[in-house]
Order: sequence, then C-alpha cells, then structure tokens
Amino acid sequence: MATAKVLAGARVVLPTGTVTDGRVIVDGTRIAGSAPGDAEVVDLSGHWVVPGFVDMHNHGGGGASFTSGTVEDILKGVHTHRLHGTTTVVPSFVTGETDFLTQRAGLLSELAEQGEIAGIHFEGPFISPCRKGAHDETLLRDPEPAEVRKLVDAARGKAKMVTLATELPGGLDSVRLLAEQGVIAAIGHTDATYEQTVEAIDAGATVATHLFNAMPALGHRAPGPIAALLEDERITVELINDGTHLHPAALELAFHHKGGGKVAFITDAMDAAGFGDGRYMLGPMEVEVKDSVARLVEGGSIAGSTLTLDRAFKRAATIDRLAVEDIVRAISANPAQLLGIYDKVGSLEPGKDADLVILDAEFELKGVMRKGEWIVEPQLD
Repeated sequence: MATAKVLAGARVVLPTGTVTDGRVIVDGTRIAGSAPGDAEVVDLSGHWVVPGFVDMHNHGGGGASFTSGTVEDILKGVHTHRLHGTTTVVPSFVTGETDFLTQRAGLLSELAEQGEIAGIHFEGPFISPCRKGAHDETLLRDPEPAEVRKLVDAARGKAKMVTLATELPGGLDSVRLLAEQGVIAAIGHTDATYEQTVEAIDAGATVATHLFNAMPALGHRAPGPIAALLEDERITVELINDGTHLHPAALELAFHHKGGGKVAFITDAMDAAGFGDGRYMLGPMEVEVKDSVARLVEGGSIAGSTLTLDRAFKRAATIDRLAVEDIVRAISANPAQLLGIYDKVGSLEPGKDADLVILDAEFELKGVMRKGEWIVEPQLD
C-alpha cells in the first residue's frame, strides 16, 4: 500500500488563501511538494481541507483532567480532542499548591518531550481574587517573580504561557521575567484598570486570556482592560466561541478590532468535553455540567467549557459568518505562531507535519489526520 497520499478535489485553505479544486500531498508524516507515482488518491470533492487545530488553552476532555489526571488520563484527554480536529494541544493547569503544580509540570514536560503535547499553560495561581472564576481563592497568590520562576523551571523548558493578574504585587516584574524566558505572559483573571493593562503590555504581555471573561466589563468612563487589550496590536486575544461565554456581538467586536491575525480560538475545555453532562472536579473545585454548560456547584460561576474546536469552527462559519480564512488563522496559524511552533504546524505547507482536518460543505468534521496518520478516517458520503 502506498505510503504517500494525494488529497484531491477539495477547497484547500492555504496561508495565501483558498484554492478551489486543490490538493494536499502527504508523504510519510509530512506534507510534500510533489507526489510519487504510486500515491493513493483520495477524492475530497465538495469538502474543505484545513490545517489541524491548535488549542493553547485546554484543561481536559473525555472525562480526564490535565491538572490532576494520570498519564493515561492525560493521553485520553488529548486523544479526545484529536478526534475533534485538535492535532496540537497545550494542557492548562488550574490553581493549585506550588508543590503540586511543580510536580504536575514535571510530569507533563515528559509528555511534551515525547511530542504528545505542545507545552504547558499555567492559568493561576497568580490571579485576582476579584476575578477568580472557577479557581480556589484560598490557593491564590501574588505573582512574585521568584514564585513564577519556580513553576517555569519545573516545566523544564516546556512552559508556554502563564496567565497573570498583572496589577497584583510583582505582576509587572513577572511579565518581564516571562518575556525574558520566552514564555507568553497572558493577562487574565484580572481586575486591572485600563492604565494598568497598558503598563503590562508595555512590560511584555502578548496575550489576553479568554477576552471578556473574568475581567471588568468595558465601561465608557473606566474602559478597563478590554479596551487596552483590543486596541493594542501587540496583543492576541483568546476567544471561547461556544455561544455561552460570548455573545456573538462580542466576538464580532473582537474581530473588528483585531482582524484575523490577532485572535486565537480556544476551548478552555474541562473534563466533560467530548464526554457528557454530570459532576466533575476542576482542580479542587466541584463542577456540574448540565446541557453542556459547566458551572461550579458552589456559587454557579462558569467553570471552563465543554467545547471542542470543530464546534467552534462550525459556529464561526455558520452563525458568526466569519470568512473561513480568518477562522483558520484563529484556530490554527495564530496559536501556532504564538507558541513558536509555526515551522511545524498551523498551515498546509510542504515540510510541515501532515496535520489536517476534513470538513464537509456544512463544516461538519469528516476526517482528521495527524503526522500522516488518520485519527478519524475520512467519512465521505
């Protein structure tokens, strides 16, 4: 059987735009520029071929938690999201004790070294008690640089992002530290003013953690962090496009200000993603998932999502009416560039990993390939 494949006849989304009746050549684990004569041809007429999705903010799935699960649990969660088109995932931790988080960081760094995950995101404990969301307030701490450095060091070079309330004591110095270490400093779970947010951006912050959520609302006299994050071209904004976290007008506002190049779709998924309703733990916090919406049992705060990126893609295309090229940038290219892995993933170009997703004309997922292997065999009606 030929190892090379030619995926032919589809609308292929490339960095330069969409090619109608295009083709993608896969040879081994990579995308190739030309096909050998014995290549298998897969007819994808009437379908889209887009790059594999890259999720830089994800707490779990398939009933498994990235914060507290075993290695087998973590791999189960990763596989669940691969089934939904996310071929690259950065597991995110919720707030915990320092010793626990450093131990977890060591465990996940091994999976990153093996290529199963693309790094680690620490969402907490350096966040504002005023905007804690689904984090345990008793475990929150100020972002003192020495404490931040402990977590980054524990990740053995695999820390990709730390979310901070940069207005807290030590916040700006920690942003500078992270920038020096090549780790994304993300502003989130913050009660910062507009002016404090500008200071943090000037110090080196480059990402807004789930913009609009867990931060003060946009005000006409006190614009708060949202205005500063939207207006500054150095900031990429994360958006959870599940229909629960954001009103469509908020998403439209973000794209209006940022364009397709500075938005990253994320799931912020917790264990129930791809699994179902029920009771779960998010770190030390108990969560009830009902009708696919996750909320803390105590207090009722939204506790992550049950979103998968194939659903985010379909919603963006069919409800938000975004251009497919902009969706692809937000769901693949932009996060890959932020994470420093765009040389390997995030677009369909020769030499990159053969990570791709097949969608039908209604943007339903019909196939997933990762490094040249089908995770979901093409289902072509």
